[in-house]
Amino acid sequence: MAVSVDRILRWKQTGQPAQPIAVLTAWDVMSAQIVDAAGADIVLVGDSLAMVALGYDTTLPLTLEDMLLCAKAVRRGVKNALLVVDLPFLSYQTSLEDAIRAAGGMLKAGAQAVKLEGGHEGVVERVRHLVQWGIPVMGHVGLTPQSVNQFGGFRKQGKTQTEADRILTEAKALEQAGAFSIVLEHIPAELARDITKTLSIPTIGIGAGSHCDGQVLVTADVLGLSAWQPPFAKVYANLRQQAIEAAQQFCGEVRSGQYLA
Repeated sequence: MAVSVDRILRWKQTGQPAQPIAVLTAWDVMSAQIVDAAGADIVLVGDSLAMVALGYDTTLPLTLEDMLLCAKAVRRGVKNALLVVDLPFLSYQTSLEDAIRAAGGMLKAGAQAVKLEGGHEGVVERVRHLVQWGIPVMGHVGLTPQSVNQFGGFRKQGKTQTEADRILTEAKALEQAGAFSIVLEHIPAELARDITKTLSIPTIGIGAGSHCDGQVLVTADVLGLSAWQPPFAKVYANLRQQAIEAAQQFCGEVRSGQYLA
């Protein structure tokens, strides 16, 4: 059965199925086919693709056109998982009209929901209006990579009581605005536990401990394709080295005359 937003909501509220939600990212049709075939419940076209697929140092240079292109490719590879797409930096912050246009464009491209970063009043307003217009929204609090310059790097958030209180308040506001789930990134496990217990919508953790309703990782990190992984990433294979060795073998055979000999 294909996963829907309603099913994700009922996952926590009814306890069926009684298992955490598995989320993986994708950026093209090949990665989409892999994670969908693996049985991921949610496939996220995350703006992390700016770093893992396009070579930028942060997610900030990514454009709406970049995300639309990748969303369309991923849509062609996903058959069963719920497809969620990040709205990139400055595609929804500038005005409500821009947010509706950007989010609506993602749904036209095949997304079933969009994800917005942050939980301050402006973002909460965007979420409320998008939901009213029939656009499902996943929230994202804690370490929000689009705010990397404000945070001074990709550092853990919520370590002080003031920060923890702010993140909890943001999560509750996003739920009240109509978000169907919330990503909790790089925050203390105790804070993630408190947020998960407080909310009636699912929490998806990444570097936030084991108490969340689900977990997400960047697929390039899972497969060992990235040259660098964040400290909370768990690597399950070393495909980068295997790919290098396979390509080296091909180059060597061509140069030695063994290829097609």
